[in-house]
Amino acid sequence: MSDEVEIPEVNYVAGSGVPIRGNDIDTDQIIPARFMKVVTFDGLGEFAFFDLRFDDDDNQKDHPFNEDRYQDSSVMVVNSNFGCGSSREHAPQALMRWGIDAIIGESFAEIFAGNCLALGIPTVTADSETIEDLQDWVDENPDGEIDIDIEAEEVTYGDETIDVTVDDAQRKALVEGVWDTTALMKSNAGAVRETARELPYVDDAAIPEAE
Repeated sequence: MSDEVEIPEVNYVAGSGVPIRGNDIDTDQIIPARFMKVVTFDGLGEFAFFDLRFDDDDNQKDHPFNEDRYQDSSVMVVNSNFGCGSSREHAPQALMRWGIDAIIGESFAEIFAGNCLALGIPTVTADSETIEDLQDWVDENPDGEIDIDIEAEEVTYGDETIDVTVDDAQRKALVEGVWDTTALMKSNAGAVRETARELPYVDDAAIPEAE
């Protein structure tokens, strides 16, 4: 069986927005640690921002993820240093499973952005005034579409087109379809096996056969 694995190119993301305001929103706020005791990431979406969305008695607080008008949103608009704190990959996993396909913000913690890239989720940046204007527009137009052109580094919404920044390595990985490192390793499994067989210190019995 062929090892080839197709990784989709991510050139363009479109969807309605959801504004998440506040600087330094860390990964523990995105997905509290008590929800990380899982075997798989399935089902994490319902726990995204849980402690910001519910009180100790599980009553809903005022939060965009609780609002009906944002339930079909797929583009999150955030402020500065989003995703800081621990490096838990559960944070972008929870957001993806809630329905987020892309995030636009002032800035992102580096490890969080890397974990998003591993899921094919672009993290694009713009200055604070531009982000605040976009958040306000999303508030007023919850069903309005936001279009993100990764390669051109542009975001279009309403009658506005704004310049954004996509990290060079991230843009290359997304546009060329090389962002999924796990799939890349699988697609090169044959070459890995051949190299392993040539190494004198690797026992043939330890080299897995092709699936």
